[in-house]
Amino acid sequence: QAQLVESGGGLVQAGGSLRLSCAASIGTFSNYAMGWFRQASGKEREFVADITRNGSGTYYADFVKGRFTLSRDNAKNTVYLQMNSLNPEDTGVYYCAAARDGRKYNFWGQGTQVTVSS
Repeated sequence: QAQLVESGGGLVQAGGSLRLSCAASIGTFSNYAMGWFRQASGKEREFVADITRNGSGTYYADFVKGRFTLSRDNAKNTVYLQMNSLNPEDTGVYYCAAARDGRKYNFWGQGTQVTVSS
C-alpha cells in the first residue's frame, strides 16, 4: 500500500527555518517525481516545489525561490524540503506528493502543519 509520511512541521518565528521530510513507501521510489504542496486555512492547495526522479531538476513556486530547497535521497526513499527565511504567509499544511506519470501527483501524504509567527 502506497504511503507518504511527512514530518518536521511545527511552530517557528518569522525568519526562522524548518526542514520537512517525506518518507515514501511506494515501490521503486526513483520511479516517482516528488513534490510539496501547501494549503493555508481557507485557501486552495498550491504548488510549492517538486523534483525529478533522479534529483537532477527542481522547480519552485516564485514565492519560495531563494528560500526553500528541495532534495531527495533515493537510497532512503525520502525527500527533504529545507525552508529558510520563513514568514507568516508560509503558514499552512504542507503535503508531500508522488507522481508516477509525468507530474501528475496522485499519491498524497496526510500533511504536516507549519505555523510561522510574526
